[in-house]
Amino acid sequence: MNGSDTVRLSVSLVEVTAGHEEEFHKLATAFEAVLLAKGYGRSELVRDEAHPHRFYAVRHWADAAAAERCHADPDIQALTSQIYRIARITHVVNGARKPDPMRLLLDERRAPSIEPDRRTGFDRRMRDVGRPDGDRRAGADRRVGPRRLRGRPGEIDIVAAARRAREYADAAFSRFKVGAALETGDGTVFTGCNIENATYGLTICAERVAMFKALSEGHHVFTRIAIVADTDAPTPPCGACRQILWEFGGNLDIYLANLTAETGRHQLKMLLPLPFDARLL
Repeated sequence: MNGSDTVRLSVSLVEVTAGHEEEFHKLATAFEAVLLAKGYGRSELVRDEAHPHRFYAVRHWADAAAAERCHADPDIQALTSQIYRIARITHVVNGARKPDPMRLLLDERRAPSIEPDRRTGFDRRMRDVGRPDGDRRAGADRRVGPRRLRGRPGEIDIVAAARRAREYADAAFSRFKVGAALETGDGTVFTGCNIENATYGLTICAERVAMFKALSEGHHVFTRIAIVADTDAPTPPCGACRQILWEFGGNLDIYLANLTAETGRHQLKMLLPLPFDARLL
């Protein structure tokens, strides 16, 4: 597919939350209308007959450049954000991505170290020999991160991810450690922690660290963020973080928690009424 200079194909698996089918069809129809009107290509929706809430979204792009323009289109981003709130999207085929020689080279170099599973085949233990000092893998999954979460089915515990991120906070001056976990539209989770600086003004909050990490990896659609601090009362994001989260994430769901329980859930529009954004420029 990458070798073709003309029509390219992308396929996504869409699992719609029960009760939102009508809303999804309206959004899908609007998405297709924008695709056609702006010359990006065309889209069709195929229902999985075995699963009433599962669909396959097939997009026929005019070319790779049209796909890139579509992904950067504010109208498309707004529709996509609404769809992600009522459905889980899994990208099955991406035929619109331009080949990147450097990425291919890196993938080739990494392949020998990540493709084989050291726990399969004849290397796999046939019996449990135990560990004298206990199982260091018990409890929370120590490997949770963006790469591990992409393929994980079901609900992601972003509060737990934020708690783990908080452990890495560098709060030498305030002693107030904060962790954040930001979920993207495709289910990837990026974490962040607050990092303080001797000049104080260069200190950055956990929420912005998580957002900037996600943006730097090419993500532009977000669904929710969890924020954890060691306080009895909820610890909402500061004003600067609310602005950044709104500007790049829109009306996110905000999960607030401490080290033992959730302390509140909000929508960002309730925490940042009358926001200043690009619509005012």
